Formats: sequence, C-alpha cells, structure tokens
Amino acid sequence: MALTAAIRADRRLPLLQVAKSALATVLAWVVAGALLGGPPPVFAAIAGLLVVQPSPNQSAAKAIERTVGVIAGVAIGSALGLAFGTQAWVVPAAVVTSLVFGWVLRMTPGVSNQTVISSVLVLALGVSTPGYAGARVVETIIGAALGLAVSVLLAPPVHATQALDRVDALGLETAATLDRLADAFTSPRTTAELEEMLLTARLLRPMRNAAESALSASTDALALNPRAPHFRPQIDHLRELLERFSGIVTQVIGMTRAVREYGGSGLVDEPSAPAIAEQLHRAAHDLRLLTSTPGELPENEEPALTRPLQIQTPSATNWMLIGSILVDLRRVHEAITAPL
Repeated sequence: MALTAAIRADRRLPLLQVAKSALATVLAWVVAGALLGGPPPVFAAIAGLLVVQPSPNQSAAKAIERTVGVIAGVAIGSALGLAFGTQAWVVPAAVVTSLVFGWVLRMTPGVSNQTVISSVLVLALGVSTPGYAGARVVETIIGAALGLAVSVLLAPPVHATQALDRVDALGLETAATLDRLADAFTSPRTTAELEEMLLTARLLRPMRNAAESALSASTDALALNPRAPHFRPQIDHLRELLERFSGIVTQVIGMTRAVREYGGSGLVDEPSAPAIAEQLHRAAHDLRLLTSTPGELPENEEPALTRPLQIQTPSATNWMLIGSILVDLRRVHEAITAPL
C-alpha cells in the first residue's frame, strides 16, 4: 500500500464541515474557560472538535461516546491516583484497567479509547489537584454539548439531492437495459453482443447498492435534523421507489441472462418476438415516468404498459425462454403499475 493512501483521503471534507469543527472547538475553549476557570479547557476543546460529525445523528452518538468515555476514564484514573499516588506503574495500570473495563462492558472502540486517554490525562495532569476530575467531566460535557449544538443548528446536511440522483440513475439505466433487451427480440445479436448486454445489465447491482447507500446516508442525516420535516416525505418516497426498482432490477438481469444463454439467432423469428419487444419498450417507457427526469417524454405522458399481451405458440426450441420472459415481464409490469 502506498504511503499516500494511508494518510490522504480520496476527497476533501466539505469546507463547511471544517468551519463547523473549528467553530465548535473555539466555542468550547472560550465558554468552558469562562465558566470553569483554572487549567486550560483541553477536554472541552477536544470534545467540541470530535463531536462535530457529518450528520447531527452521528454527532449525538459521538457526544454520548465522548462523555461516557471521559467519565469512566476520569473515575478510573482518579481512583488509582488516590489509592496509589503518582508511582510510575500507576499509569500502565490505568491503561490496562481501562481496556479491561471497556472489554467487560462491551464498550465501543471509541468509548474504550477515550476511557484510556482520560485516565492517563487525569493521572498525568491533575490527580493531586482537588476537584480536578469533576471539573474535567463538566468541561467535557460543555464541549460535547457545544459541538452537538453547532452540528445541529449550523446548516445540517440532508443529502437528499445525492439520494435522488442515485435512485433516478438506477431507474433510467434499468429502462435502458429493458430497451436493449427488446432490441434483441427484433434484431439478431451475436454471442459477443449478448455477452456485453449481460455484463451491462449486471452493472445495475452496484448502482442499486450506491442508491441504497445514498438513501441510508440521507436517512441518517435527517435524525435530529431541524430540516427533517421538509425533506422526510421526499426521502420516504425515494425509499419506496428504490424498493420497486430493486425488484425490477432482479427481473431484468434474469431476463437478460436467459436471452444470453438460450436466445440464439432464431429468437427474432419467434411469432411472439415483436409483441414481447413492444412490451419491453413499453415497460422501459413507464419506468422512466417514475423517475424525476424522464428525459424527452412529455410532462403529462400517460403509462403505456396497459394493453394485454397475446402470445402465439412458441417454437419447440425457444418455448422455455419465451415462458420465462413472460413470467418476468409480468412481474416487471406489476412492479411498475402497483401503487407506491
């Protein structure tokens, strides 16, 4: 692994995120210093910095994690310091005790690490100072609260646009795959062309995963978000739409695989091939209507997948393929036309 890959991210954090982290750190330092006095409010500044996360929900989790870790670490460090003083072996003992404490209680790695750090800092900086441990807990709570407030109140992200783009892209590409599949019923395809069509169809799976990840990030961003009432209906609609698209993706990949494996040059000569191709094009048309960017379609375009399909008896060679295509096409039709 290259050294740069270990220390550099693929892309920069949003500048707003950097500004929020800086603001929370400075606020925590100033407010905790003004309220508590005494030693520099290092615990508050660190808490303010670490609590600011990409979403308010993550910030709340980090605030709880940070506060619990500090309280546990301060308690362990103070107890060992009061019992055994400042002997050299007390610090390693505090580290081991903190790690065992986190393991026994099944704490998250963040809580366990914070417990270790806090216990060491208490022993190194203030075990002999009266009230030092309690002040550091209060200081951490102040920093965490300010970091959470900055994260929630200062332009909390929603990620609705990214989720919309991902879901739309999945719907449009699935429609394009249906069109390519329809063309295979009207124009002969070589083995290489059928293989390429299947590989392209399988790319729908990572697109579906990307859409699911974008929706999960948006859902997480709405928790504790003051802007949630405005965006939640849109996110709920996108999630229902993604569930519909996911089922269609499965059927489309299955149809494409069946054509790749069993659809030879004689497929276009099937009596029902033109009718199946028409229905696949209609399904692609109606699928585009479900997206927010239907392309060149008129704004008030009505669904086209309405006319019943009449099938003539398929040949002995392709009857299994035609049957499986019809079953999958019916499922696609149901997924498109079912109410959200």
